[in-house]
Amino acid sequence: MSITATVLHDTIKLPEGVHLEDATEVVILPKRRPSESFADRFKDLIGSIDSAKGDLAVNHDHYLYGLPKKD
Repeated sequence: MSITATVLHDTIKLPEGVHLEDATEVVILPKRRPSESFADRFKDLIGSIDSAKGDLAVNHDHYLYGLPKKD
């Protein structure tokens, strides 16, 4: 059986007409909002870090692993 419920102030609100016996164990699997993409979730962080090295994207292997720099 599957029930869709809502959490309000840390209390699970079951839909009208749904009753569970006291002490019934349940598993809660929160749903991710479908409209919330990765970019939406981290929009406040995107662009907040500025690279001191202007060529970081091109030369990341140089800075990480010491490989020769690319032009």
